Amino acid sequence: MSQIQLQEYPSHPGTPAQPGGSVGGTMALNSLPAENAIPLLEAFQECTVPSTLLGTLGLPKRGRIVGDWLCEGDLSFIFARRGLGKTWFSLALGLAIAGKQQFGPWQVHENMPVLYIDGEMPCEEIHARVSSLGADKNLMVLNHEPLFHKTGCTLNLTSKEAQDAVTKLCLAAGIRVVLLDNLSCLFSGVNENDADAWEAVLPWLLTLRRHQIAIVIVAHSGRDGKNMRGTSRREDAAFSIIRLDDAASDTELKNGAEFISRFTKDRNSRDEQPDYRWKFQTKENGETSVTHLEASGLDVLLKWVRDGLEGATDIANEMGVSKGQVSKMAKKAESQGLLTIVSGKYNLR
Repeated sequence: MSQIQLQEYPSHPGTPAQPGGSVGGTMALNSLPAENAIPLLEAFQECTVPSTLLGTLGLPKRGRIVGDWLCEGDLSFIFARRGLGKTWFSLALGLAIAGKQQFGPWQVHENMPVLYIDGEMPCEEIHARVSSLGADKNLMVLNHEPLFHKTGCTLNLTSKEAQDAVTKLCLAAGIRVVLLDNLSCLFSGVNENDADAWEAVLPWLLTLRRHQIAIVIVAHSGRDGKNMRGTSRREDAAFSIIRLDDAASDTELKNGAEFISRFTKDRNSRDEQPDYRWKFQTKENGETSVTHLEASGLDVLLKWVRDGLEGATDIANEMGVSKGQVSKMAKKAESQGLLTIVSGKYNLR
């Protein structure tokens, strides 16, 4: 397995020259910008400008990476219940950014180096999935098993030492997107329900943002399946949050996954993103096909009934549509023999 060659990749465009590094050239591990290089008051005075001059500061623009929803420097989350397909989805996303032109319905605007940090899956399983999806050398993988086997080190990104090491690794290798799979495994010791505990992680994420490195964190859903597990403070700094829901089907794929993707937060997109139904199916030859279709409102309605919601009001709130629209879809589903409506309550047939 080839390793990252620290002098092989150019530094990120727009990174200022520092001692030990150079603009547009290579960047050594010790070339992180010094904190508080000038007195703080002087820095504040230099960077406080009239609002009419904000466009003249010469800051690098945030380029789009995937569709309208993922841009440089973004913090995004992908969450779902256990075993639903989070890793399939995030690996396919990383591979698309690394070397493809499309990720499902979304255009990949620029191919760039991606670092996938995995703290849970066996290395052989990640290898099998990446290979089945079409491996790309632009997707780098740091898995917990070889790290411990070769070095005795554990993969815990809670410590500042580990965070700094990842940051230096990204800058040295020209990494532009980091996928963290998953939050529970990679941030051991952080109480997920304690909002203040997240403060040990947030400054690091902001540092990566300043280097225009996008972060996508994979997480688990809470018991209700509607929200991410743990404190909601993590969501404050996020540009996008994608929830993966069960597809409206009673069958479960043995060699793949099937689910519906839905944005619960999207700061970047001009228009509301549709829900999509995804299917990852590994064939006998070892290749995994990935298909997507825009999920019909009926599919989403049935999904929420399967999850225990019985009334039009609650389902409308979850789907982001009017109660009247839900009622119309429910009547259509009833006419197709998919559910029953008794005293305003919906039940699957």
